[in-house]
Amino acid sequence: ADSLYVSEYFSQSAQKLSFYSWYGNAKLFHFHVPEDTVLLRWLLQASRGKGPECTSMEITVHFRHGAPPVINPLGTRFPANATVRPSYNISITLSSAVQNTTFVNVTTPAAGDWFIAAHLPQAAGRIEVKGFSTPCPYMFQADMFVLRLTDMPVLEPGVPMPHTVVSPAKPLHVKVFVPKHAAGMRFQLSSCVTSEQRACTVRVLLGSITLPQSFQRSLTCTGSTNCSLALESPPWEKWLQIMVESLGTANASVSVEMLASFTVCRPGSTSSFLNFISLNQSQAGARPGAAGSSALAAAEAPQNTSGQRSSSCLQSQPVVREDLDVVSVRYRLLNGPSVPVSSLSPTLLLLNLNTGMDSGGSLVVSLLLNKTSVSLANATVAACVTAASPVLSLNATRNCSTAFSQGYPLSVSTSSAEATLIVLYPQTDDWFLSLQLLCPRGQGGCASAEGRVSVFAYLTPCFNDCGPYGQCSLLRRHGFLYAGCSCKAGWGGWSCTDDSKAQTVGTQNLATLLLTLSNLMFLPAIAVAVYRFYLVEASVYTYTMFFSTFYHACDQPGVAVLCIMDYDTLQYCDFLGSVVSIWVTILCMARLKKILKYVLFVLGTLLIAMSLQLDRRGVWNMMGPCLFALLIMVTAWVHHGAKRRHCYPSSWKRWVFYLLPGITLAFIAISVYAFMETNENYYYTHSIWHVLVACSVAFLLPPRDKHKKPWAWPQKLTCRYQICQNDREELYAVT
Repeated sequence: ADSLYVSEYFSQSAQKLSFYSWYGNAKLFHFHVPEDTVLLRWLLQASRGKGPECTSMEITVHFRHGAPPVINPLGTRFPANATVRPSYNISITLSSAVQNTTFVNVTTPAAGDWFIAAHLPQAAGRIEVKGFSTPCPYMFQADMFVLRLTDMPVLEPGVPMPHTVVSPAKPLHVKVFVPKHAAGMRFQLSSCVTSEQRACTVRVLLGSITLPQSFQRSLTCTGSTNCSLALESPPWEKWLQIMVESLGTANASVSVEMLASFTVCRPGSTSSFLNFISLNQSQAGARPGAAGSSALAAAEAPQNTSGQRSSSCLQSQPVVREDLDVVSVRYRLLNGPSVPVSSLSPTLLLLNLNTGMDSGGSLVVSLLLNKTSVSLANATVAACVTAASPVLSLNATRNCSTAFSQGYPLSVSTSSAEATLIVLYPQTDDWFLSLQLLCPRGQGGCASAEGRVSVFAYLTPCFNDCGPYGQCSLLRRHGFLYAGCSCKAGWGGWSCTDDSKAQTVGTQNLATLLLTLSNLMFLPAIAVAVYRFYLVEASVYTYTMFFSTFYHACDQPGVAVLCIMDYDTLQYCDFLGSVVSIWVTILCMARLKKILKYVLFVLGTLLIAMSLQLDRRGVWNMMGPCLFALLIMVTAWVHHGAKRRHCYPSSWKRWVFYLLPGITLAFIAISVYAFMETNENYYYTHSIWHVLVACSVAFLLPPRDKHKKPWAWPQKLTCRYQICQNDREELYAVT
């Protein structure tokens, strides 16, 4: 009977793409492929806006099974001990067409989590003010179609199974379950005959396709002779798909007989009951009367281990997984931080990363060899970290690989006693660490030699917390959490370890001094305001100078950082002071009545504070108060001019020496702020903005009122009591 296929469709909402500067700019899509899927089709839809600012653009899409893809669009360096394999990616070009649709097909895909990451090319680095320009929206959406076989036949181990391949267009799909501790698998195909009683030719594909690397095994069988394929370390406790397709004529069916057999490895380890007792005692403390039991366990454990090495193919060490936080796990060995390693059989440690929420961090494995424990001077401890199944034979010729995956090798010796491995975004699976002692060829006493290796393994969101020049950010896509490093001060790379474009400490100090000390240019404006009796305006300028100075001292990306209070508070106060300074300066130029001016001061400040809370970086938070204040000023000047029947301000010297220079400085400052700032030149272009704005304020402040006399300090600082002189003439009587 024909097999029953079921098609399923999965979709996620479209996301707006960003130009790439760090991993947080890549938009992530997370899908789950069900079991018994024989065909996977991705539908990738990319579109852009229709405005004149939208140009041709190339979108890069990365695929990976089991974990988010590890990408490096900027070509930066990874950490020293990280092993990175290139991701599988395609490019989608949006040129004249507004929309692009691309299909990606994957036959016999691996079941489980699949991830797609999409991004635009490298960011230009220009700092754009929100509202001055409208960026072009580039949208991306990924949909998934799967074709699943509902009644896939099961191949039982050790039982021959006859089947028929109906036609080349309808391949045969079967599956076999790989048991735990399977050291090897042998697949055999025999009795291959066509319906026309001729010799047949078939191709057998074992395993599923995973990206970026696929280790699917292929076997071509011709004629009725038996053909077989041996696999070492197949994935434990998983279904293994087998596809048989006919390479003959279209009308002929093919009959075959398949047989799968396994070689099971018998592990040797200490009793799980004794491990459970030691775990309880280490966590809750030994109870009275348990000293004899713990001593018995400690005495029997080494004896059991040494006695089982000769009869078992691996030695399993118990490991406890301890969840610390989000994407943060520590692995603790029950028998101590060090494990015994011999040459007879590998020592195996299980690192459980199959919760579905562990693939968004970095797995770190560190080995430290106890030099005094190795009896052979030239011996080496070889280690291999693999997923799904362990490597059970670590010799000099084997390259740390299993049946369907490539592991990560490590080694320690007396000359190099430490080794560290960093696996970025480890796939969701059971991970294994295999260790074995290797001796030089021809050296005696290797069978009885033993060494001890301290193992430290943990899962962390960001390796080394992104270092001193990076910030570890926890990202989220629906319910999936993953971490990424945002670098600063010119540093780059996955963990902010690439210093090829890093700023020196002198450059960082210079940037801090420029951005902070440039605010001292407000001192002339404050002095002019105080001299002309604009005390409220002088208070606002002092507030702005203070918070702008300490905000930029706290905002620095390098080591020259000083934060006197919370960063968000400093930023808000800096933005508020900047906008209110412009507001009060323009209203002061309008020459309004005092009551009206101070009412507008307070009301405008309250409205500006509200708008900054809604959108701190919006351009209209600055342009709105400026335009409204300018409208009030122009109206007041027209009123004054009509009342006096001549231009206001009437003095040409006021226009030439004060107003025109102040307006010119203000326009230059706005141009620098809006169109010239980039990430590279920010520290001096923004310092120029500080200087120009402060100088323009000093020029634009109007002269003091005519009825007010200038400050006369001797007259103002008078004594409480004064000696009065009597100028009257006294009349004396002459007698």
